[in-house]
Amino acid sequence: MEKLHNRNAEILNGIIDEIGYPTIEKVGKEANDATWLIIQHSIGKPDFMKKCAKLLEKAVSEKKANEVNLAYLSDRIAVFQNRKQLYGTQFDWDKNGKLSPQLYDDLSKVNKRRKSIGLNSLDEQTEIIRKRVNEENQTPPIDFEKRKKEYEIWKREVGWTE
Repeated sequence: MEKLHNRNAEILNGIIDEIGYPTIEKVGKEANDATWLIIQHSIGKPDFMKKCAKLLEKAVSEKKANEVNLAYLSDRIAVFQNRKQLYGTQFDWDKNGKLSPQLYDDLSKVNKRRKSIGLNSLDEQTEIIRKRVNEENQTPPIDFEKRKKEYEIWKREVGWTE
């Protein structure tokens, strides 16, 4: 999967260099959504993700891209950089074996931001995600501390943290 995500990111980067950010206006909604998915999954390419976040922010400010996509991308970058999420979109297993939102800003502020872009409350989203995890029989990592350590090593190796 890593090779596929990196290859997709490289191809998209070439497209972006040629036409700029693939906005809805330029490529249509479906291709714009696909653009975001490629960016969201290019986790091994921090510079590319950050570059795209800036371009997406500009496109959103011009009403040429989906602000929800920007919220998810901004939160993902924040999590990788050990910063607080603004929208609480990124979840992971916690030490109690539950999927929980990763570190986020003040809950009332998060919920106001979520509401302003049409998302449900963080409590509601947490309930939905946990229900889906149960239905899909997903299980937490066997060794939480080991996984956490490996994750921190990976973030350092790919360039998210020092």
